[in-house]
Amino acid sequence: MALQGPEELGEQVEEPEDLDDQDASSISPAEEITLPPGPGGDEETEEAVLLPWDRFSAWLHCICVVGFDLELGQAVEVIYPHHSKLSEKEVSQSIWMGCGCLGDTQFCFRFRQGSNKKSSLGSFLETSDRDAPPCLKREQGHYYGYVYFRQVRDKTLKRGYFQKSLVLISKLPYVTFFHSLLKIMAPEYFEKQEPCLEAACNDIDRWPTPHPGRILTLPIMGVVIKVRMHTRTHTHAHTHTRTDSLVSIVLPTIHEVDLFRCFYPVFFHIQMLWELVLLGEALVVMAPSPAESSDTVLALVSCISPLRYCSDFRPYFTIHDSEFKEYTTRTQAPPSVILGVTNPFFAKTLQHWPHIIRIGDMKQAGEMAKQMKVKKLKNLKTLDSKPGKYSTVKVASLHVTSLRFFFFLFVLQGVQQKRPSAAQNAILRRYFLELTQSFIIPLERYVASLMPLQKSISPWKSPPQLRPFIQQDFMKTLEKAGPQLTSRLKGDWIGLYRHFLKSPNFDGWFRNRRREMTQKLEALHLEALCEEDLQQRIQRHTEVETVDLVLKLKDKLSQAEREQLPVRPGTLPKLRAHIQSIIQTLPEDLQGILHKPSTP
Repeated sequence: MALQGPEELGEQVEEPEDLDDQDASSISPAEEITLPPGPGGDEETEEAVLLPWDRFSAWLHCICVVGFDLELGQAVEVIYPHHSKLSEKEVSQSIWMGCGCLGDTQFCFRFRQGSNKKSSLGSFLETSDRDAPPCLKREQGHYYGYVYFRQVRDKTLKRGYFQKSLVLISKLPYVTFFHSLLKIMAPEYFEKQEPCLEAACNDIDRWPTPHPGRILTLPIMGVVIKVRMHTRTHTHAHTHTRTDSLVSIVLPTIHEVDLFRCFYPVFFHIQMLWELVLLGEALVVMAPSPAESSDTVLALVSCISPLRYCSDFRPYFTIHDSEFKEYTTRTQAPPSVILGVTNPFFAKTLQHWPHIIRIGDMKQAGEMAKQMKVKKLKNLKTLDSKPGKYSTVKVASLHVTSLRFFFFLFVLQGVQQKRPSAAQNAILRRYFLELTQSFIIPLERYVASLMPLQKSISPWKSPPQLRPFIQQDFMKTLEKAGPQLTSRLKGDWIGLYRHFLKSPNFDGWFRNRRREMTQKLEALHLEALCEEDLQQRIQRHTEVETVDLVLKLKDKLSQAEREQLPVRPGTLPKLRAHIQSIIQTLPEDLQGILHKPSTP
C-alpha cells in the first residue's frame, strides 16, 4: 500500500496524570483505591470468595528458579508456591530461558499452556478481565515468563560461572510491572536464597486482585509499589514519580515498552511494520540479545493498539521451543506469528520467511538514511548482517513508498535536542494510535449499521439477530466514509482492508464486537421486558404458562448476572421484583418449588 503525504504533528504531548494527586500518606500497604466512578466489584464480596493463595494466583501462576549446571544441565531447582504445578512440556519451555550475557539480563518469553487448569477464581477473573483494555486481557492458552538471568564469574564452579534465572510465570501481560518486580526480588534471592522467595510469595498473596479501574499499593520485600490498573477507556495513564513516606516506586505504566528505543534501528520502516502486524503477516525479529528481541516483539504487538493482536507471538524463541519444528518447516507457508530470535542458526533456518527485521545497536540520527531501502532476504546471511527490513515479497503495493519525512525528521530532531524518552514514546504511540483509529473507524461504523432498530425489539419475542457482515457492502462504504475522513494518508486502503478481512486480527476483533452487540440486544430485550405490566399479562395465562414464564424470567436474570449485560441501573432489581410478584399469584406448593435456587 502506498501511503503518502505529511500530516501535521505538534510537539504538544498530553500532560501526564499524577497518581500522587491522591493523598499517598493515607494509603496503607496492600490497599486498593477504586477510581470514581470506575468499574470494580463489591470488595467485601471479593474478600468472602477468595481462598488462600487465590490472590497470588490472580497475579502469578508460580515462581521458578532455573539453575545451569555443567554436569546436570539446566533444570528447574524449585517452584513456589510448592503446590503449584507445571507440566513436563511447560517445564521444558522454562529451563532453556538463559542467555550468554555477562551480568544481569531481563527479558520475557511466551509459551503455550500445557493443559487447561481450572482456578477457583475462574468467574471472578472473567469479570475483572471484561473491564480491561484488549492489550491487558489475561491470556487464555498461553503463559508469559518474565526472566531475571544472572551470569557472573565464579572460580569455585567447574564451569567458571554462576548462572541462574528467576522466572515469574503469569497469564498477565504486565511486562513493565513484572520486570520492576523482578528487580526487587531477584537480587534479594541471589543473596539470601529460598527463604526470601517464601516471604515474597506470602506478600503477593496479600495483594488485592488486579481489577481494572483501581490504584493499588503493593508491598513486596520491604518495598511498596504503586500502580494504576488501566480500564478500556483509560489505557495510557502516565504518572510523575514522587517520594513519600510509604510508596517506594510509582510505575507510570504496567505494560508499555519503550517504543522509540525498540523501533529506532528500523525507524523509517515503522509504517510498513504497522501494516505487517495489522495483517498478521509472518515476521521474524533477529536481535543481538534476548532483552532486545523480547522488547521489539512486544513493541510490534502493541503498535496496533487498541486492536488486539490475535495471532501467536514469541518475544524470545529458541531452538528448544516445543513449536520449533512447527514454525521452521519448509513444507508449508510460515504461520501467522511474530518470532523474536537471537541464535544465528535462525538466519538460515528462517530464510524462507517473507519478512525479517534485523535489530542492531542504536545508531546516530545522521546514519538512519541507510534504513530507507527494503533489502532482499538473500542478503541476510547471519545475525551479523546490517540492521534493517529484509523481504522476499514485493511490498510496494501494500506498504509505504514515499516516506513521511516531516514526522520522521520531527522525531529525529528530538534525538538531537535530547527530548525526554517519555515524550518521544508519547509521540510515536500517538502516531500508531491515530493510524489504527483511522483504519478501524470505518469498520466500527459499518458494524454499528448491522444492529437492528430498537423499535424491532419485542419483549414477547426472541431478541432480533444481527445482520451478517458482507464484505462487498463494507467495501462500498469506503468511498464516502473511508479512512480519508480522519487521515491525510493516501494509498491503497481498499487493498489493505481486503487483506485485513482475511486476517486473524479481523476475526478476533469481529468476534468480540459481535459478542458485545449481541449482549446489547439481550440487554435491550430485558429492559423492554421489565417495562411490561406482567401482572396483567399473566391474568390471561394458565397456571402452566405462568410457571413457564417464571422459569424463563429466572433464566434471563441468571444470564444477565453471569454475562454482566449492559442494562440500565435498576433493571435487575425490577426483574427480581417481577419474578417474586408473579410467584406470589401461584399456589403455595408451586411457590415453594419456584423459590428454590436453580441448579447450574
